[in-house]
Amino acid sequence: MNQLTTKEGIIDALALDQRGSLVKQMKQVASNEGKPFSMNMIYDFKEAVSEVLSPLASAILLDEQMGFKAIKAKSPDTGLIMSYEKTGYDADTPGRLPSLLPDQSAQIAVQRGANALKVLVYYNPNDPDSINDLKKAFAQRYGTEGLGADVPTFFEVVTYDDKYASDSLEFAKEKPQLVLDSLKEFTKDKYHIDVLKMEVPFNPAFIEGWENNGQSAYSETEVGNYLKEMNNLVTRPFIFLSGGVPTDVFLRELKLAGKVGSNFSGVLSGRATWLESVDIFARDGRDALVDWLKNKGTKNIEEITDILNQTAKPWYTAYGSLDDIEVVDSGHVN
Repeated sequence: MNQLTTKEGIIDALALDQRGSLVKQMKQVASNEGKPFSMNMIYDFKEAVSEVLSPLASAILLDEQMGFKAIKAKSPDTGLIMSYEKTGYDADTPGRLPSLLPDQSAQIAVQRGANALKVLVYYNPNDPDSINDLKKAFAQRYGTEGLGADVPTFFEVVTYDDKYASDSLEFAKEKPQLVLDSLKEFTKDKYHIDVLKMEVPFNPAFIEGWENNGQSAYSETEVGNYLKEMNNLVTRPFIFLSGGVPTDVFLRELKLAGKVGSNFSGVLSGRATWLESVDIFARDGRDALVDWLKNKGTKNIEEITDILNQTAKPWYTAYGSLDDIEVVDSGHVN
């Protein structure tokens, strides 16, 4: 874990394991510009982002399938979290079921330089047991494999409800309970998960007084209470994902988490850090991308780091203190 954190024990990590969504966006921009698309654009984009921004992060989350050049380009002082799940899900099968990469394993990932593993699971606590039992078994297998390989495991939960669009008012009203119930489930010891990567338990587009389309699902006081409730449910370190929101919104979420006393231990911030640069790269090329990364991208990370230094809690405080846990050689928490 120390290879993934700042010296203060904060997880200040950069997420760059997007695959299907990144390909879709890059293709669209290239098409709009009348330019051909190739997978080399994805490889080169990730390489440049990793080279410029990874020195500013305590760790970087990458996939080996499209991020192999980025893995080589990252700073040697920055920890490597490696994705272990396939991108996306089969839309024709109910339940958004997860699956692992067929040519990967925990031990193989460690041999290839990973300091930690990460998987993403789409989860709705209200889905039938026939669906959720599969996801719970998946989580147990993943955590147990990480335990056997002595490598820390990150577990990302993205909530959903197939009845509603993810950006709808109806789903915004459901989301707090979905996130809290998911946290309550996967924090259980039987999963052997080291770090939970969670959404904030609300949709910021529907907070009264924040910028929105005039529809509100909750007040800032209510979402602050949801953030505080997470503290009462979790038994291990948890961090926040950015969820594709703009940088200023993500910063506001983190400030609110700090204000209400959230015990979160950092972030894995992806699109909130570099999303704008996808269009720049597809339209204007690598030099323009690097220029943006050295200026705006760097500023984005530095602003997140500043807030984390004021608000986030060391990962080991979830266990009381370092004296209360046993850490094996590679960092897996026992």
